Amino acid sequence: MPKKSICLLLLWLTAPLWAAAPSVRPGMGAIPYATGTTFRVWAPNASSVAVAGNFNNWSTTANPLAYEGNGLWSADVEGAALYQQYKYVINGSLWKIDPRARDVVSSTGNGVIVSTSHTWSPFTIPPWNEMVIYELHIGTFNDTPGGSPGTWLSAIDKLDHLQSLGINVIELLPVAEFPTDFSAGYNPCNLFAPESAYGTPAQMRQFIDACHQRGIAVLLDVVYNHWGPADLGYSLWQFDGFSTYPDTGGIYFYENNFRYTPWGDRPNFDSGPVRSFIRDNVMYWLTDFNLDGIRMDGTAYIREVDIGGPEIPAGWSLMQWINNEIDAAFPAKISIAEDMRDNDWLTKPVGAGGAGFDSQWDPGFHHKVVSALETAYDDYRNMWDIRDAIAHLYNGWDTQRVIYTENHDEAGSASGKSRVPTRIWPEHPDSYYSKKRSTLGAGLVLTSPGIPLLFMGQEFLESGSWNDGTPLDWSKNTTFAGIRQLYTDLISLRRNRTGLTKGLMAKNVNVFHVNNSAKVIAFHRWWNGGPRDDVVIAANFSYQGFTNYNIGFPRPGRWRVRFNSDWNGYDSSFGNTNTLDVSAAAGPKDGLPYNADISIAPYSLVIFSQGTTPDLNNSGAVDLNDWVLFADRWQTDCDPWDACDGADFNLSGRVEMEDLAFFVQHWLQQ
Repeated sequence: MPKKSICLLLLWLTAPLWAAAPSVRPGMGAIPYATGTTFRVWAPNASSVAVAGNFNNWSTTANPLAYEGNGLWSADVEGAALYQQYKYVINGSLWKIDPRARDVVSSTGNGVIVSTSHTWSPFTIPPWNEMVIYELHIGTFNDTPGGSPGTWLSAIDKLDHLQSLGINVIELLPVAEFPTDFSAGYNPCNLFAPESAYGTPAQMRQFIDACHQRGIAVLLDVVYNHWGPADLGYSLWQFDGFSTYPDTGGIYFYENNFRYTPWGDRPNFDSGPVRSFIRDNVMYWLTDFNLDGIRMDGTAYIREVDIGGPEIPAGWSLMQWINNEIDAAFPAKISIAEDMRDNDWLTKPVGAGGAGFDSQWDPGFHHKVVSALETAYDDYRNMWDIRDAIAHLYNGWDTQRVIYTENHDEAGSASGKSRVPTRIWPEHPDSYYSKKRSTLGAGLVLTSPGIPLLFMGQEFLESGSWNDGTPLDWSKNTTFAGIRQLYTDLISLRRNRTGLTKGLMAKNVNVFHVNNSAKVIAFHRWWNGGPRDDVVIAANFSYQGFTNYNIGFPRPGRWRVRFNSDWNGYDSSFGNTNTLDVSAAAGPKDGLPYNADISIAPYSLVIFSQGTTPDLNNSGAVDLNDWVLFADRWQTDCDPWDACDGADFNLSGRVEMEDLAFFVQHWLQQ
């Protein structure tokens, strides 16, 4: 064959390679544009990278990527369109899922080209001190036993339930693609792809938007202390064909003793591209899915190799970088750590040397409170532990801790644990004792300083041990409708929706009464103090009810019962103890200047506050009928107990201009 013909043949055979040019478009992964898709991937040890897919009949040579430098390969591929599938081909024969694929067929399948565009409904994130979090697992939240797990669309069907309950934040268990269709989510394989069994990325956005339309923020659990371990070989594990040792993970993972965690190999926090991968993943969820915050799983295993060390400085600085990035881009969005080491430094500002998280789970609250609830013997309930659980704060701030009696770990079979009603009486989780003491615990969660968290189903006495294959039993929402109402009432007071319990949204707390013999505790919550602000909570951890039980109060006059967990409207087995409003008289008690005798039922919690609101006829709205009642009391001197049928809002003893201004302000706000 003539030399010229040989050269032409070689040029023709190698045309795809020499024709490839790096893309000038930004972004990593598969980024669609009008007539094609840009592909960019990090593979520093590869000698060649190509992309194969529906658009080129899965050819390993038709669409090579060009080397850009810094380990990056990219190309613009004309004709590669939305919803087509693709994979990278490394060194001519190693097929890998794109580490940044925004959708995948499965953890062992192909990546899918998708759009990230969505028109979002207007939404304002609740202030952190008003948040009530509901931890939710998409696969089991609204599903039927057998078959596939629950989906984004099935979860939407139950959002009205959460809205009526008063929930204003959902915390999703991890949704990054994991092996098989059933998992709690803490074994991610494809960090940028929502779990395919739950539906499409577009349906995830639909779910988030539906939450926002109901005034509910959405947080996401993210997992960076380890990945996998199953199915990583299809994507991140030895991604570009290189690893230092046969059993180590290559470019995305530590390959020294830092690699080990109890769950799988640890990402390499010392690697710049891996750090960017993790940082970008956080910002991707917050930006492209309009999520309202994150909860970072197992941060102790990001900052330390194991409990007690050695430390991983790069892990600490990575968390600092991520939190700085969130604060700069989205100051209203919340970043929560699950560190479980009672470490104030997690929630100190980065500038002070802290990790910069806004809040962290407080395991001590759970352990102390649940220990007192689950023991069968009153003598073993330690009120000093309860005091410490109520009063503990990180760095003096209420919003720096998340408190709970149940969550997916503490109620989960994977941890060998169960829900609180089952812990109280395993054979009879619907017993009087299980109902009374589990709701007593819920009362503490929703009245103590901190961001309260409920685990899905807790509001209707779900029992047993949760696992990722057993859906909630929604029939209990009817069976225990009264218990659900108890939670609804507590959440309403916690969020100050009645305007009568502002102190529950503040950081201030004084546990002024601890009776370890009688198993009674009482504490004071307040913002600035005064009517509709000061709140006094009393809790009885014993089977003995009390009448004429004397406790201190911070102000004189009438203290109105806002909540009594013993009301038989919550459950027919409850005693309906006649806990009445009380009048606090002068006389020191418990370090407070006033005192009163209260009644409190066994295993019950009672909430008191002072004052009234302009909804004088208790219709649920301020209207003309309330104005008539108010006008009838104008310029009238008031009895301290009656307060002119509630028209003396400031409890001054007379209905006057300050009361009028208060009435008009609330009417106009409505």
